[in-house]
Amino acid sequence: MKALLTAGLLSLSTVAVASTTPIGIVIHGGAGTINRANMTEQQEQAYHAMLSHAINQGYEVLAKGGSSVDAVTAAVLVLEDSPLFNAGKGAVYTFDETHELDASIMDGRDRNAGAVAGVTNVKNPILLAKAVMQHSEHVMLAGKGAEQFAQEQKLELVENSYFDTDFRYESLKRAKQAMTPQPHQASIPFDPAWKMGTVGAVAIDRQGNLAAATSTGGMTAKRYGRIGDAPVIGAGNFADNSSCAVSATGHGEYFIRYQVAYEICARAKYQQKTAAVAAQEVIAELKQIGGDGGVIVVDNKGKLSWAFNSEGMYRAMKTEGGPVISEIFASKN
Repeated sequence: MKALLTAGLLSLSTVAVASTTPIGIVIHGGAGTINRANMTEQQEQAYHAMLSHAINQGYEVLAKGGSSVDAVTAAVLVLEDSPLFNAGKGAVYTFDETHELDASIMDGRDRNAGAVAGVTNVKNPILLAKAVMQHSEHVMLAGKGAEQFAQEQKLELVENSYFDTDFRYESLKRAKQAMTPQPHQASIPFDPAWKMGTVGAVAIDRQGNLAAATSTGGMTAKRYGRIGDAPVIGAGNFADNSSCAVSATGHGEYFIRYQVAYEICARAKYQQKTAAVAAQEVIAELKQIGGDGGVIVVDNKGKLSWAFNSEGMYRAMKTEGGPVISEIFASKN
């Protein structure tokens, strides 16, 4: 049924475009309390190097004529395998000192999508999300069921301890100290120091197709199977060839409640705003009601952009014929 629906949507919604469509990709590695005072020059160089590596991997797929779906997957894989970011290897700890990972991916051609939530033993959650999109009739799988599907798809499984890192464990200890004597994180105001990190990528390929991918370890000290916006289509991830593709990072509860990724693309589609302007508007409005974070965006004309309301966001972009632009801190302007 899903295959038939996909084929039908493709025939209705796919618009033929010239083979000269400019390719491009944008990635992010999370947003939050990032400032120069708390980062050594060596750390900054390490982040820039990994961002450049990830975006070059994704761009290489596009340059060889590959799809935007494969490009965003390639970029996110690099970030998941790096301990620097809150996804995959660098995932934060739950309150119970384990790791629960979420991811999603969306194809702008037909709005086909796949997502996974609360997985504990899948080395690369973005590959599982992609498998859900391409090889199942479903959009979102969670927990043990998602892990069973991963095993059937012959994806690499690991012990939960694979995701352990010393500095994330230190963050957990600080979070628990702040929560005392509160029983759980939801009972006290959100602290950005709990690393609202996520990784993501959006891209446009030679055929003009858009795609978005997002992956995260969630919120430090999360409990009760908490799921954020990263695997929620329309909140932390969205792609539609008729408007734009968005991957988000930030305080997930706000991004879910305000459907941030879809809201940006809806304003671009129905209000005839540029996706870049729509993103700036939505992220500014989010700040006013307490939602910190940011987004990366590509529209259906190949315009790449980002917007964030925190002190910094790990980010990079590459357009056809241009250099890699890698930034961490907010502009001084």
